[in-house]
Parts: sequence; C-alpha cells; structure tokens
Amino acid sequence: MQDVTDLPFMRVIARRGAPDWFVTEYFRVHPESRLERHILRSITENETGRPVFAQLIGSDVVGLVRSARELAEYPVAGIDLNLGCPAPVVCRKNAGGGLLRQPEEIRRMLGALRCAVAGRFTVKTRLGYEDAAVFPELLAIFREAGIDGLSIHGRTVTDRYQTPVRPETVRLAVETMDCPVIANGNVVDVATGLAYHRLTGAAGLMIGRGAIRNPWIFSQFAAAWEGREPVRPVHRDLLGYVLELCDEIARETPSFDPQGHVQRMKKHLAYISNGMGGDFEHRIRRARTPEEFEAILRDCLDHDAPLPERPPEGSKLFCGFSALIDGAPISAKASAFPAGGCAAGPHPFGSCSS
Repeated sequence: MQDVTDLPFMRVIARRGAPDWFVTEYFRVHPESRLERHILRSITENETGRPVFAQLIGSDVVGLVRSARELAEYPVAGIDLNLGCPAPVVCRKNAGGGLLRQPEEIRRMLGALRCAVAGRFTVKTRLGYEDAAVFPELLAIFREAGIDGLSIHGRTVTDRYQTPVRPETVRLAVETMDCPVIANGNVVDVATGLAYHRLTGAAGLMIGRGAIRNPWIFSQFAAAWEGREPVRPVHRDLLGYVLELCDEIARETPSFDPQGHVQRMKKHLAYISNGMGGDFEHRIRRARTPEEFEAILRDCLDHDAPLPERPPEGSKLFCGFSALIDGAPISAKASAFPAGGCAAGPHPFGSCSS
C-alpha cells in the first residue's frame, strides 16, 4: 500500500510475525522515470529475512521493461505488475486498475515483460474495471503470458472497498490458471482468511489493510496452521506497535518535520483507530503535534483490555467481510505452494500488500 507498507512498516510487522513474502510499494513507471530510492531500500536494506517482490505500476511498456531489467540487478524475489490499484488518479492515467479497460494492451504489456523478466513474474489484479464479466478474458491473457503467480483482489475497480469480495470468481481463476493464485481483499482476521481460502481453493492469501490494523495477523495464521493458540493482543500491545512504528518512520525520515510526521502517521491510524470505541478515532484525527499524538495514544490505549477481533463492518475502509464466514465451512488446512510458485515459506498465508 503506497506510503504505508514501506521499509519501517516491514521491520515492525516482521517483529510480530512476518508474512512469507513482502511486496514493495509500487515503483511508478513512465518514460522518464527512475527507480525510487526509498522504495529500493525496502529491497536492499530489508533485514526481515523474507523475500521481497518489487511492484511496478504504469502504462508505458518501454518504461516497464526498462524498470524490470534494472530491478533484476537487485536481490528481488520477482517482479509484480499492479493491475489492481483503484485510485482515481492512477486509473485516469490508464495504469493500475485502469488498464483492465484495455485487455489487448495488457496482452502486449505482459508479453513484453515476460520476455524481459528472467525470474519470477507475477500480476496483481482485480476482476475487471466495472464488470467482472470480462474476467474470463483477462484470465486467458494471464495464462497465455505464462506468469508465475496471480494475486486477485476479489472486487472490480469501481467496487473499490465497498462490497463483499467474490470468492466464486477467484475460484474460477484457481481452476483456470497453471500458476498459484493468491486471494486478496477482506481478510481482516483468521476466520475470514480461512473462509476465503476454503471458498476459493487459493494457494494463499495476500493481506494489506488487515495487517496494518492487526500486525499479529501473520503469526495468528501460523498458529492456526500449526494447531497452536494464537496471540491475543490487548490495547497496550497496540500502543507499543504504534509507538514503535512512529519511531521507525521518524528515524527513516531525512528531513524530519514534526507536524508532517503526525500527518504521515495518521495514514496508518486511519486503519487502526476505525471503530476502536470511545473518542479515540475522533481525537487522533485532530492531533497536530507529536506530543499531542502520543498523549492521545497513551490515554486511549494504555490498558490491558483485549482488542476487538475485527474492524467495524460497513465503513469506507472495511466492508462486507462477514459475507465470507456466513455459512462458509472453515478449515485450518490449506494447500502448500506448488514447486516454482510465487512464494516460499512454511505457511501459505503469506504476502503483505494492498
């Protein structure tokens, strides 16, 4: 997730139970673009011990090929092409999810990138731009391109985050593709993730917003896989997570601006404070200085009451996740990645991205 899942975030998450692999923020690609140094550091200075996929976004095929070849000089686990970002500013440039309106352009782009990427080449997509009826056509293009992995956010671009995901459509991809398929969207806790996996038969899960809110989610999945009791964090654990993240981000900021730092932290807190109860969300939105920000955190979180297991349903940030578990059989068993799949690690619940 842009401006959120950066190197400091990866470090803090990994201390609480790392995913099987990380995906960088996307490198913005255009004819004059160069690899962004701060994103490169998520690859070159990543001490989490987990593989890192480099994510590209853009519509300029020449630039995408150039960037992919440049990234091959770094210790990346693979190259991932973003065809799923629903941000209007991205889609207006026919990048991210905006490209889903142009299947033939996707075919040309994937063909060029597949030739340029000697290692693993994966794609992140949504089901279509406005209508998921185009998805079978997209799957045929993905399969023809010979990609090594496909991550699917189970909504269309215009759905944004305001509808339930469509596991039956992700299952179609699982049944169609020759590579591992990873299910994404609406995984807010272990129960929703296991249900999504059960309903789709996917090789694994990709978690973004849910991991920002609950950095213990990967260790909780590992516990479910191994039949262990998962960690059950309390509010004071959340306080420690946010303060640690705050310190890590401040340490990595070249020109530290106190008020700018607070505004940056609010990007994370939007996912964390949503529905936490009391006046926490209201107060944190209005914090201006680091001192005020920390005082609100300590006032609202410095106690040992258990954290809510799930965010509120029906907000602009989290919506429709109960549809995954209503009447769905849940299994704690999942298939491992096939040989040559798009991730490595002992558990199929794995990547941290949007």
